[in-house]
Amino acid sequence: MERLPQQQPNASIRRTRDVTALSRLALLLFCGLVLAGGFVFAAKQHFAAVQYGYQSETLRTERKKLIEDNQRLSLEKETMSAPSKLEPAARQLGLKPATAGQLAPNESKKTQTQQSKEVTEKKVSAKKAATR
Repeated sequence: MERLPQQQPNASIRRTRDVTALSRLALLLFCGLVLAGGFVFAAKQHFAAVQYGYQSETLRTERKKLIEDNQRLSLEKETMSAPSKLEPAARQLGLKPATAGQLAPNESKKTQTQQSKEVTEKKVSAKKAATR
């Protein structure tokens, strides 16, 4: 069954584009991308929070261990520097206890502060002389 005559060429048919359908499709695609991007961002934030939690816990245990080591070492230092341990070690090195004539009298705090003031005054005057 032939509908068209053989000599007449078929004209190409062009449809008009449905702009509203195309704009709906673009809007739907954009909303889908925004939604998928939101899910990816939320997942990334979640995994980062979990990772920071693990790091925090690791640092917390390391800090606890270092505090315990510090306490242990300070206790060991105190026991090693106790007079009862230092005296035999000093005697082995040939040191003898100090006599009364070898000890210098304690200087009062006032004289120490006066001496420090004098030193600072000398430094200030030396700086002024150097800048002139």
